[in-house]
Amino acid sequence: MITIKDVEHVAKLARLELTEDEKVKFSKQLGDVLTYVEQMNEIDTDGVEPMSHAIPIVNVMREDEVVSVNTKEELMQNAPLKEDGFFRVPKIG
Repeated sequence: MITIKDVEHVAKLARLELTEDEKVKFSKQLGDVLTYVEQMNEIDTDGVEPMSHAIPIVNVMREDEVVSVNTKEELMQNAPLKEDGFFRVPKIG
């Protein structure tokens, strides 16, 4: 059972200000969540394979293929600042 004192403690850790009505509301809601979790813990899961998703997920990959080749000169044309054939960027300090 989640008490109002528990809700106040968690709210303090999270730096949240709660009204008295919110404290009562959240203590009931959190209590309901824990009750549900307890019910789930009673389910026999022996022989059930752990999974990360309810449906199979497969990455669709394609081969890396060069579709166009840009020369250094073409790429440098778009640079707002350049110096000695390199991109010049502002100093970060």
